[in-house]
Amino acid sequence: MNAHTQQTVLVGMSGGVDSTVTACLLRAQGYQVIGVTMQVWDGSVPLPDTGRSGCFGPGEVRELEEIRALARQLGFEHVTLNLAKQYARSVLDYFRAEYLRGKTPNPCVICNHTMKFGALLEAARAQGIAFDYFATGHYARIGFDAGRGRYLLRRGIDPTKDQSYFLSQLTQEQLRLVLCPLGELTKTAVKAMAIEFGLPQLAARPESQDFIESDDYAALFAGRTIEPGPIFDTYGVELGRHRGIVYYTIGQRKGLGIGGGTGEPYYVVAIDACRNAVIVGRHAEVMTCALEAGALNWIALAAPAAPFRATVRIRQQHTPAPALVTPLDATRAQIVFDEPQLAITPGQAVVLYDDAVVLAGGFIT
Repeated sequence: MNAHTQQTVLVGMSGGVDSTVTACLLRAQGYQVIGVTMQVWDGSVPLPDTGRSGCFGPGEVRELEEIRALARQLGFEHVTLNLAKQYARSVLDYFRAEYLRGKTPNPCVICNHTMKFGALLEAARAQGIAFDYFATGHYARIGFDAGRGRYLLRRGIDPTKDQSYFLSQLTQEQLRLVLCPLGELTKTAVKAMAIEFGLPQLAARPESQDFIESDDYAALFAGRTIEPGPIFDTYGVELGRHRGIVYYTIGQRKGLGIGGGTGEPYYVVAIDACRNAVIVGRHAEVMTCALEAGALNWIALAAPAAPFRATVRIRQQHTPAPALVTPLDATRAQIVFDEPQLAITPGQAVVLYDDAVVLAGGFIT
C-alpha cells in the first residue's frame, strides 16, 4: 500500500497548468485529493468581462465551471468556498488603503498569507472537510529542518519561476501543512507532465498572474475621491500635475506627462500622500542603497539581535542583492545594500535569503 493512501490533501486549484498538475502528481503519489477554489468575485467593482483571466473579476464564473469540469475529468472531488467578504476586507481594502498612503502594495503576498493559506483552510474545516495537507502550484520548496527545529522555505529550482517571494509571510504553522511539489521541477517539465496527464490544452494556455482582470486599477477606486495634484522635482519646483497618486509608483518613467528638459527622462522617486504630491527625479535619484523593513516574518531563524549579511529581494523580478541587515527590533530591520538598487518602493514585499533559504519576509516601510 502506498504510504500516502490514508492521507488527504486539499489542493488549491485555479484551473491553470500548475495547480492541476500539482493535483495529478499528488494523486499519483497515493494521496486522496480534494480540489478547492476560493470564490472572491462579488460584482462590487465595475469590471467588464473581457475574457481575460485574473484573480479578481467577472471571469471567475467561467473559470469555476472550467475547474469543476477538470476535476470531473480527472476523477477527484472539488469544492468551491465563497470568501468574497473576507477577500474584500483583507485584500481589496488593504490594496486601496496602501495606495492612498502613497505606497505600492503587493496583493499576492497578503492574499497568500491571509486568504489562500488562512481563511480558505479555516472555511474548509468549518464545512467539515478533513485534510492532512494543503498543496498549491507554487514553485517553491518547503521542508522541515531537524537541526533548526523549523520548517524552511526555499527557492524553487527553476530560477525563472521561483515564487518563494510570494510565500514569505507564511508562518511556521502554515508551512507545516503545505506541499509544493512543483518546487523541484522546471516549468518546461510541468508542461510536459500536463500533456502526459492528458491535459494538452493547459500546457498550451498563456499564463496569467494578473491581480484584477484589467490593466488599470482605477476601477478599484470607483466612487472614491481621487484628487489631482502637483508633480514636483526633488528641488521643489512644480513641473506638472498628476491625476491622482494611486496611479503612480516609485520608478515609473512613462505616463508622467512632463518633458525631460535636457532629454534625460524623469522617474517617480517618491509619493508624498500628505501633500498629495508626486516627486520626480533623474535616474540617479531613483537609485538608493538603504531601506527599512517592517512586519518581518522570521522563517529560518528566530528574530536575531546582531547584524548579519544576506541577499535581499525588493520585488519579484529583482535579483537578490547582497546587503547588511541590522535588526531594529523583532519585526523591523535596516537594510543597507552593497550597491545602489533601482526603485526601492514602500509597500512592496522585501525578502531576505541565505542562498536558496528564505530567512524572513517583510514590507518596505
